[in-house]
Amino acid sequence: MSDETNSSTSPGPEGDGNTTGAPSRRAVLGWGGAGLALGAAAAGGTVATLTSGTGTVPAGMTGEAVPFHGTHQAGIASAVQDRLHFAAFDVKTKDRAELVRLLQDWTRAAERMTAGLPVGEGAVGGLPEAPPDDTGEALGLKPNRLTLTVGFGPSLFAKGRFGLEDRRPEALIDLELFPGDNLDPVRSGGDLCVQACADDPQVAVHAIRQLARIGFGKTVMRWSQLGFGKTSSTTPEEQTPRNMMGFKDGTRNISGTDTAALDKHVWVSATDAPGASSWMVGGSYLVARRIRMNIEIWDRTPLQEQEDIFGRDKAEGAPVGKSKERDEPFLKAMKPEAHVRLAHPDTNDGATILRRGYSFTDGTDGLGRLDAGLFFLAYQRDVRKGFVPIQRNLAKSDVLNEYIQHVGSAVFAVPPGVRDADDWWGRALLS
Repeated sequence: MSDETNSSTSPGPEGDGNTTGAPSRRAVLGWGGAGLALGAAAAGGTVATLTSGTGTVPAGMTGEAVPFHGTHQAGIASAVQDRLHFAAFDVKTKDRAELVRLLQDWTRAAERMTAGLPVGEGAVGGLPEAPPDDTGEALGLKPNRLTLTVGFGPSLFAKGRFGLEDRRPEALIDLELFPGDNLDPVRSGGDLCVQACADDPQVAVHAIRQLARIGFGKTVMRWSQLGFGKTSSTTPEEQTPRNMMGFKDGTRNISGTDTAALDKHVWVSATDAPGASSWMVGGSYLVARRIRMNIEIWDRTPLQEQEDIFGRDKAEGAPVGKSKERDEPFLKAMKPEAHVRLAHPDTNDGATILRRGYSFTDGTDGLGRLDAGLFFLAYQRDVRKGFVPIQRNLAKSDVLNEYIQHVGSAVFAVPPGVRDADDWWGRALLS
């Protein structure tokens, strides 16, 4: 939850986003099914600022579309939106051809939704005797920078399922159980994931709902998470957001325009993915962790102790002994168990991850305590060299562990972007 690039207890455009030849109602039998889910998948690219007669307007305020097609999926290096709906799905069909068709249909629907268009033939004007292709709750809304990002879990590559066991990348590991983990299997794992991010929660929810409808009978939602108030940023020129403990988060996160850092730490290269795993070139690996905060205990902790725990002051976000948020931290000035010190690349042999976390509140736990915390999302070239060493270090001695607990976990291989209107999510893997 710190603002360091590596914090794991807290926490890049081609094409115009439009699609042609949308499938008809008859061609996409099943889109009228029932179901609700949340998540997202999109193509690559950050959103630039737009100019008007009165000056520059931040892209996040325009409500416009993020390009869907690109070398990388959007929703990774893209400017982080304000709202999240993340969903993990289990694949129920045993037919590889049905899995292929599902991913093709999802891709075509995502192309339209990220452009602000309805799915299929839309929510109105179709046959009165048939369910509409789109549920309609996003009618009249702008795209609101919707991005949809798809990933494949380790279980999809299990022997005897779809013949993919020899194509599982070595970096797509089953995460170890770290000290202090209290993982709920109901909130962990999944064959597929969809990360839906937007500046309007209704747009994000609508997107996952449509993908769940399309997948009805072939997939079932395993778990989902709503998020608000981004806790990390890929746009360092904007104000650094704060997490639910009140501290700035994302000061040292990788910038979405820093191509050198993205190539070094985020995007999978041909060297990383030789032979049968070459389908991952241009992709990334995602670790998702649901981190519960003991809010009531934290709120009764003295301010000085809170600042010592993080290694930064609460007002400015400056590291210990410095005056400005972005001053280079002097790690030895912090307590040995300070979160920022333990999460910093210099403490982890240079290990660096890109974070896109969100805060969450899900009511109470039945004992009058707020069920709230951080939904941590981290992208990296190799989980074994990114999240794992950082989390091992944090789990061992981070004093922040007294106030948080990891209760959900999943890891996914996120394939490269959809290049054009003939491409689809997972084509290189399943063709």
